[in-house]
Amino acid sequence: MIINVGGRTDIVNYYSEWLLKRFEQGFVYSRNPFYPNYVYKYNLNPEVVDCVIFCSKNYKPIIENLHKISDKYNVFCHYTITAYEKDIEPNVPDINESIKILKELYKIVGKNRIAWRYDPILLTDFYTAEKHLQTFEFLAEELSPYISFCIFSFVEMYKKLEINMPEIIPFTPDDKKKILTGLGQIAKNHNLKIQTCAGDKDYTQYGIAQSGCITSEILSKANNLTFKKIAHKGNRKNCKCMPSRDIGAYDTCPNGCKYCYANRRPDIAYKNMQLHNPDSPLLIGNIKATDTIIEGRQESFLIKQCKLF
Repeated sequence: MIINVGGRTDIVNYYSEWLLKRFEQGFVYSRNPFYPNYVYKYNLNPEVVDCVIFCSKNYKPIIENLHKISDKYNVFCHYTITAYEKDIEPNVPDINESIKILKELYKIVGKNRIAWRYDPILLTDFYTAEKHLQTFEFLAEELSPYISFCIFSFVEMYKKLEINMPEIIPFTPDDKKKILTGLGQIAKNHNLKIQTCAGDKDYTQYGIAQSGCITSEILSKANNLTFKKIAHKGNRKNCKCMPSRDIGAYDTCPNGCKYCYANRRPDIAYKNMQLHNPDSPLLIGNIKATDTIIEGRQESFLIKQCKLF
């Protein structure tokens, strides 16, 4: 089983104390976002957790204690660092601080267990194609010695984004070609593998691979594991990732990123955050009398190696 820490909210940045307690106590509850009265219980025993996937825009709150998890579990860390400033990502550390933190993360988990996410790419009057390529060049030079590969995607124009970011400028074919050509060339210059995330377009002509961001190949290489052959269907359209269990909750991330798909509005996230109890097995709130606890299906995807003596 793959445990996902960060698909629904930035747990590492805002709920690290809770996360560390969950692994210490050996179990966690996760409320079904579509049927809220159903709560899944997952055993966090290393024997059934094949890998813990982190995804965050700020590892600083957990950096000193991350070893408590990484010493016992296979891990893989996604670190999102983009060109956006406080107007788009109001509560995210600036680029220079993020680079510093990623280098500290590297000292703990190593290069093979870190992927840099430069996504989503969107355009405004300020964040032009040129701005993205200039920033990507700077970041690639700084980060390439410390990461395994880079992931990027173009922003998806879902309805709430049209409300939250009316300043977005739609991509033209020429915009995308310019960005793709630049990303591919910059990555090549820095000997950096770059790939898409949940895309249906083939960009291999630009030197950009098409893959999932949580695959058996990636996790095998990072942690020296051997996985069974399993379907990589992911949780959304065009996703090519392995099945995973997300222990977060939507509408709980105070990062305030204007393009975020996991929050309806920042004020809702702040309101829900007030319900957080670090001692609860649930990220937000506590178990209610009307809740039904379901033992989550857990199976290892690993091929167990026999030890010879």
